[in-house]
Amino acid sequence: MELILWRHAEAEDGYPDLERALTQKGHEQAKKMADWLKPRLPKDTQILVSPAKRAQQTASALELPFTTLPELAPGGSPHDLLRAANWDTSKGSVLIVGHQPTLGVAAAIAMTRKTHFWCVKKAAIWWIASRVRAEEEQAIIRAVVSPDML
Repeated sequence: MELILWRHAEAEDGYPDLERALTQKGHEQAKKMADWLKPRLPKDTQILVSPAKRAQQTASALELPFTTLPELAPGGSPHDLLRAANWDTSKGSVLIVGHQPTLGVAAAIAMTRKTHFWCVKKAAIWWIASRVRAEEEQAIIRAVVSPDML
């Protein structure tokens, strides 16, 4: 399975939290990352997105259809995120656009099977794959990219 975790780009401060929009810099970050990601996405990638406006705007930079899931909202459970992605039970590819700290903890669980508080930088992508080798499940980091690297 291919699991791609994309943290929303820079957003305005404010309230209510779900209505916070991307800043101009955030729109630029989202576009830069979308331009890098889109040609690399496997053809049948399922895109799952938080209902927060900033995540919706980040995902929209890809110009591809996506599904909004309430369980990906800010404060969501990393275990719910991994269940939504069918991590370890699917052969497909899933891109999730969401929030910290959920994304970082989900990445840690996917990689180590333990809860750690890893930080995913704003607008960054963590691309993780799972495979079985010699009857052992393995997780592989395929890419970690942030817009300031492009």
